[in-house]
This record gives sequence, C-alpha cells and structure tokens, in this order.
Amino acid sequence: MEQTTTSPKDVFLHLFAIIALYISAGAFMSLIFDYINIYLPDALNSYEAQAVYGSIRWAIASLVVVFPAYLYSSWALERGYAANPATRELRTRKWLIYFTLFLAAIIIAGDVVSLVYSFLNGDLTTRFALKAVTVFLISGAVFAHYSPRGDFRPRSTTSA
Repeated sequence: MEQTTTSPKDVFLHLFAIIALYISAGAFMSLIFDYINIYLPDALNSYEAQAVYGSIRWAIASLVVVFPAYLYSSWALERGYAANPATRELRTRKWLIYFTLFLAAIIIAGDVVSLVYSFLNGDLTTRFALKAVTVFLISGAVFAHYSPRGDFRPRSTTSA
C-alpha cells in the first residue's frame, strides 16, 4: 500500500470540515430547541421568551455562514479524493472521523439514558421528549453519515 503524506492543506481542510460540522449541528439543534421552547413554553420560566429570539438569530446566522463552509470544504475534500484516492487513507482523516463517531455515539447513549431516566422519574414531558428526539436524530444523522463503509475495512493480505 502506498503511503501518502499529510500536507498542511489536508490537515486544515479536514479540521475545518469537522469543526464546521460540529458548529452546524449545534446551531441546528439550538434552532430546533428554540422553536420547541416557543411552541411549548415553560410556564415557570417567564424570561425565556425574550432570550429565545436572540438565540434563534444566532443559530440562523451560524447556519447561514458555517453550513455552506462545511459543504464547500467537504466538496473540496471529495475532489481531492477523486484526484488522489490514497488521501482517503490519511491518518488525520481517520482520527477525526472516528473521534466524530465516538462523540456522536456518546451523545446518543447519553440522550437515551436521559430519556429513560426522565421516564422512570415521572418527569417526561412533551417538550423534553421532543428535545431528546432532536438530539437523537441529529447525532444519529452525523453518525450515519460518517459511519464506516468500505474505506475503513482492514485490507486483506491474502487473495482468493
């Protein structure tokens, strides 16, 4: 197998894409949470209404700027893979992808634990359940997008 060296450009693009993904996922989750807070307000939290609209503006601004940057950096990476398929095997790429899978798996597990705990405690509300489903779906989508397909399977050293 040919060893490909990692260039600063590769490191930058991979880090940029992953960080942009994290920011985009967080902003999208925040936006959904804010709409849940608007449509299912907490009667005990009167200050929440004013804060929600500022949070919505921030989430939208983040998504408008960062998500296209994520798409562009992902496109640039895919273009690089097409030109030089060996770059798919870069350690930087694999570490960042597996770290992302790890984070998504931990978030999903924590979300399900929190949901079960709230249910067992008798505190399960529609508002909480919708937020838990939001976390699960966004983390699940990230996990599914980066889940190992063919490019992470060990190479066979024997041929049939």
